[in-house]
Amino acid sequence: MDSTPTPVSRLAAACRALVAAPWFNAASFVVILLNALTLGLETYHGFVRSAGAVFHVLEYVFLACFSVELLVRFCAHLPRPGRFFRDRWNLFDLAIVLAPLIPGVRENVTLLRLLRLARIVRAFRLFPSLRVILVGIRRSLPGLASFLLITLLVLYGYAMLGWMVFGHAYPEQYGTVGQAMLTLFLLLSLDGITDTLQAGRAVTEWGILYYLSYMIAASYLLTNLLVGVVLNALQEAQEVEKEAAAAPPAPAPRSNIEERIAVLRAALDDLEREVAGADAVPVEAGVR
Repeated sequence: MDSTPTPVSRLAAACRALVAAPWFNAASFVVILLNALTLGLETYHGFVRSAGAVFHVLEYVFLACFSVELLVRFCAHLPRPGRFFRDRWNLFDLAIVLAPLIPGVRENVTLLRLLRLARIVRAFRLFPSLRVILVGIRRSLPGLASFLLITLLVLYGYAMLGWMVFGHAYPEQYGTVGQAMLTLFLLLSLDGITDTLQAGRAVTEWGILYYLSYMIAASYLLTNLLVGVVLNALQEAQEVEKEAAAAPPAPAPRSNIEERIAVLRAALDDLEREVAGADAVPVEAGVR
């Protein structure tokens, strides 16, 4: 059986080597940065008036670059292109590249700008460190939900207490529980906390205890809790990335193994025939 690589396998190998090359990801990142810079320049009306045609040409250039990159990544999965669609990043790239070509989308200026802005997110797939951050954010979502619930309960409790203590003196800030929660939420950054302490002390001496306990519970404890949740999620994401990098290579497909076994079996049969031919030489003994 002929084991010579086919043109498709040679193309796939070349594309895989190209995708794995460091300069390929670096070039893709440069294109993403240039695309982001162009989007920023389009917000200046002076640039649009003087170089509007250049921006249109650059948009087609960026779209062509992204399309070529996507095509190379697709060819790297040949002769089994189904693996290309198993990667969510490939599906995301395919969506933002093909969406501007869909009728109804390309006429919507706002949607087109959002799609062009979404290309910046592609930078996360090019560098493992950025992927770790993205995975860490995704893993922190369950913990963030619990954190938001705790924060809401703390704000609600202090808002009700603030409404009872300061509602009559400061109706604009503590007139309702909603206004009180908004006021306390803005105080999480401790901006203007000195003036707030003086205003609370003017109403009652207990105002200082109220705001100090709120600063400790909300500004310090809750902030540290949020940092802990995010750092724990980032650590887990980094461990997952290391395990994925150290994972053993996937076993060869069964069809490839069967082809190699057939080649070895054919070579063994040829060798047996050669040995049998050498042993079957007619022995003409010198019986005369």
